[in-house]
Amino acid sequence: MFVLHRLRFLLIVGLFTSVAWTGTKADDPPAATPEQVGMSSERLKRLDTAIHTYVDRGRTPGVVTLIARHGKVVHVDAYGPADVASGRKIRDDDIFRMYSMTKPITSVALLMLYEEGKFQLTDPLGRYLPAFNKVKVFSGFSAAGDMLLDSPKRPITIQDVFRHTAGFTYGLFGDTPVDKEYQKAKLLDGDLKGFIEKLPTLPLLYQPGERWVYSISHDVQAALVEHLSGMKFDEYVRRKIFTPLGMKDAIFAITADKKARVPALYSTGANGKLEPAASGVLVSNYGDAAFGGHSISSTARDYARFAQMLLNGGELNGVRLLSPKTVELMTVNHVPERALSNQGSIGLNGGSGYGLGVSVLANTARSGNIGSAGEFGWYGAASTHFLVDPKEDLVAIYLTQLMSGDFALRSEFVTLVYQSIVGK
Repeated sequence: MFVLHRLRFLLIVGLFTSVAWTGTKADDPPAATPEQVGMSSERLKRLDTAIHTYVDRGRTPGVVTLIARHGKVVHVDAYGPADVASGRKIRDDDIFRMYSMTKPITSVALLMLYEEGKFQLTDPLGRYLPAFNKVKVFSGFSAAGDMLLDSPKRPITIQDVFRHTAGFTYGLFGDTPVDKEYQKAKLLDGDLKGFIEKLPTLPLLYQPGERWVYSISHDVQAALVEHLSGMKFDEYVRRKIFTPLGMKDAIFAITADKKARVPALYSTGANGKLEPAASGVLVSNYGDAAFGGHSISSTARDYARFAQMLLNGGELNGVRLLSPKTVELMTVNHVPERALSNQGSIGLNGGSGYGLGVSVLANTARSGNIGSAGEFGWYGAASTHFLVDPKEDLVAIYLTQLMSGDFALRSEFVTLVYQSIVGK
């Protein structure tokens, strides 16, 4: 009888330990050796060697990388300084400012309300935020130097807001007349309420649907979340996404007890060396006001939970946030070719389109890098990056705190991740 009970116990344990990210509670993700999931330990060392070399040469401050395949974490590495001045080393449980990696989380929040029947993608934005019914489109200047404004040829839709085709710009890095109006209005200096009151009074940069311009659209999404849910945006995200997924260190405003785990923020100086990032709207008081396009901070493991949820078709650890069909809709290109060919100051990588809050790789040859058609993800201003590859059942995350983004390094990270795949 003892032997029978022992066999039953071992069978139950074996069942639970063989399940990947699908248990009944939000425990730490299961681990595996690279070889167990068709990856190469030897080839993953190339990834570590390359990134360690970049850190040692001062190209980037400390870096954390995480890779999961088939629902198992096979690689976590933390190397280099979290703070050059103090000498504190980066740790794999450090909390990173995610900047625009906030955008996919905001999009999931709004898609959860979509699944409740609160709106359709083709609905006019002005149906829910009426001030946008009066918005005008910049069309040039008069001989006297006055800004000329036209009426929109069609309303902004919620789909436009998801995919950066609404007519908005960002006001942070562009130098168009509309960007300058955004800068004068200090759109992102206050809070979400002030932002959504000011934005409809400013002109659109282009006619809705005619261009793809990286923009403040996801901050408009956050305002829609508040309007449709009746909750503050950050409260909705905490209650509906962070807590159900077990993202215990994902946060908006950094609390006093977590500040010691936040790496210092750097930029590359004129001499090519790291220097503390200059203060500004995206640096000072990061996360104190909850915006949909930036403001979330997270550890690598917590963001990996969110990414794995998407890879699983909207579910993690027995908790379902989205239907697989909604994730499928989110992760296909929504941008018409005419708009993709007419991009703003920050464009998509070659071969990529944009879905509902994530970039989507359509053509690996045009991207000039290893990857898979259908791979999706996004990046942040401090050189953070994540990708999800449904074909390879893969999640990869790269985190550091280097402002302005080292795009070449991001591409090299992608190459080094994919070259380590050697089987199914």
